[in-house]
Amino acid sequence: MAGGVHGGAETFFEDLVQSFARAGIEQHVVTRPAPARVQTLQSAGCAVTTLPFAGLLDFYTPLRLRQVAKNVRPDVVLGWMNRACASLPRGPHVNVGRLGGYYNLKYYQKCDALICNTRDIRDYVVREGWPAQKAYYVPNFCPEGPEPAIPRTSFDTPAGAKILLILARLEAVKGIDIAIKALAHVPDAVLWIAGEGSLQQALADLAQTQGVAARVRFLGWRNDRAALLRAVDAVLVPSRHEPFGNVVVNAWVHKVPILATASEGPRALIAHGDDGLLTPLDDCDAFASAIRTVLSEPGLAERLVEGGARKAAAEYSESAVRAQYLAVFQGLLTP
Repeated sequence: MAGGVHGGAETFFEDLVQSFARAGIEQHVVTRPAPARVQTLQSAGCAVTTLPFAGLLDFYTPLRLRQVAKNVRPDVVLGWMNRACASLPRGPHVNVGRLGGYYNLKYYQKCDALICNTRDIRDYVVREGWPAQKAYYVPNFCPEGPEPAIPRTSFDTPAGAKILLILARLEAVKGIDIAIKALAHVPDAVLWIAGEGSLQQALADLAQTQGVAARVRFLGWRNDRAALLRAVDAVLVPSRHEPFGNVVVNAWVHKVPILATASEGPRALIAHGDDGLLTPLDDCDAFASAIRTVLSEPGLAERLVEGGARKAAAEYSESAVRAQYLAVFQGLLTP
C-alpha cells in the first residue's frame, strides 16, 4: 500500500488487514513508512516491510518487492491503488489490484484481476477494456469501534448545541465549503470538521465571512472516529466527487443520521428518506434544509438510523465483505 499517512482509503486498508488477521489469514504487509500504521498492523500480528514507493526513478522498491515475494511465497498479492499496483512483483502468485476510484488502468498492467469497491467503478474498468470475468465488485465495510462517545462539550462546544460532523480531507472535492455556507442557515448547530488538507485556512476564512466561525471546529486528523460518531447528531458528506463514501457506512454502523450530496458513491449507497438524505451537488440551500429537517422533524433521525443499520448489517458488515474478498482470492487460485 503506497498511499499517504492519512485518508479514507488508507484507513480502510488498515481495517481490511486487521479483519484478515482476525480471521487467521497469514499476511505480510508492504507499505510506506507511516509509524502509526506500522504499529497498528504489527499489533494485529502482521509482518510489515516499509518501502518508499517513490515513483519512476525509485528502482529500490520494485527490487525489494520481488525479494519479499520470493521469501514470503504468497498465494495472492493485493495491490492498493495506483502506485502500489504499478510496482507489483510478478511470480507464481496472483496479483490483484484494488481500486477505490476511476483510475487510469495503465497502472494495473501487472494485475491478474481487479477488485472495485463500487459497481460503477467495476463498470468503468470493463468499459476501459478490462476483462469482465476478471473484474469484481466488493464494497467497503466499517468496523464498529469500541470507543465511548467523547463529551459533547469537547472542543469548546456549547452545552445543548446540535453537533454536525464531517470526516474528510480538507480539499475542494469534499465540498466542505458547502457545509460551512449551509451552517449559516442552521442556527445553534456546531460543525466539527475532522481531517487535514490544503484548504484549512481558506475554509476558516470562509467560516469567518459567513459569520459562523464561532460555530466551526477544525479538529485535524483524528484516530477516534467511533468516539466522534457516537457524540454527534448528524454526519455530513457534502462531496462533489466521492467514488464510494466510507463515511456513509461509518455513520450507519455507529447509528448516526447521514446527509449527503448526490455524488457517485453516496447516491449509490443511500436510499433517500429511508437510510439517509440526499441533496443536489453544490446546493447550499438544499443542504441546509436537509440539516434543519433531520434535526427538527420528529422521528426522522431515528428512522434514518434504523434504515442505515439494517443496510449496513445486510450488505456492508465486516464478515460479509471479508468473505467476498476471500471468495475472489479462492476463485482466482482455483484452476
